[in-house]
Amino acid sequence: MIVFGSTLSPYVRKVMVFGAEKGLELELKPAGMGHGGPEFAAASPFGKMPGFKDGDFLIADSTAIVTYLEAKFPEPNLIPLAPEARARTIWFDELADTLMMAAGGEIFGHRFVRPRVLKQECDHAAADAAERDLLPPLLDYLEKTIPDSGYLVEDRLTLADIAVASPLATLGCIGVRACRERYPRTAAWVDTMCARPSFATILVRDQATVTAMGGPVTAEAAAA
Repeated sequence: MIVFGSTLSPYVRKVMVFGAEKGLELELKPAGMGHGGPEFAAASPFGKMPGFKDGDFLIADSTAIVTYLEAKFPEPNLIPLAPEARARTIWFDELADTLMMAAGGEIFGHRFVRPRVLKQECDHAAADAAERDLLPPLLDYLEKTIPDSGYLVEDRLTLADIAVASPLATLGCIGVRACRERYPRTAAWVDTMCARPSFATILVRDQATVTAMGGPVTAEAAAA
């Protein structure tokens, strides 16, 4: 099974971590931003990461991919079967894919992707505004929502944890993290998720990539 994309994308990371937690060996092939070749184009007709290939089956979108993997490899179960728990899991997955990515994408996009990957000018004001205005309400929500068990749903690891931790892990690669004084529960939860072998193995590589490409570009650094 092949996943097309880069694990610096939270969507790609979500799929790779989900597969790792199921004990699957997913092959990662670089793709996205105009790269990836005909296989990626066939899997993802609009060029969005991740694309996926399993034999003759091709599909794109991280949620579609993990839904396929859950159906084909039901154990260990990562999308709960109980109606309430399943609904909560899908809610957290959607939260991560939309609201969290809206905030994280502005920050990561302007501070790393545009200047380091695309060699384009970045809008530092947009990144700063996202970190100031968009990210805190999400962290406030997590701080009051994360259960004492340390897992978002059913007191065990599910797609909910994987999906929500993935964009926060990407932001961590450029030094944007939940303030431990303001968000102690959230910061500890992110640490626990990122320490899991499924996350940690990927994050070592991602952090090395960010560092090798020069790291994030902030307004302060650009003005220096």
